[in-house]
Amino acid sequence: MKYVYILTSHDFPDRHYVGVTGDLKARLAKHNAKEVPHTSKYAPWLLKTYAAFSR
Repeated sequence: MKYVYILTSHDFPDRHYVGVTGDLKARLAKHNAKEVPHTSKYAPWLLKTYAAFSR
């Protein structure tokens, strides 16, 4: 399963991030642990929405 997801920064609500992953829970945890350089500055992140795809 693949997921397309949209995050919104908790502290900077005008900041959004769109990503694709195979493990949504783990990827969100990495964003919030500041392990993703592109999003670390605006953590913590909230999951706004996602879409799941089987292929």
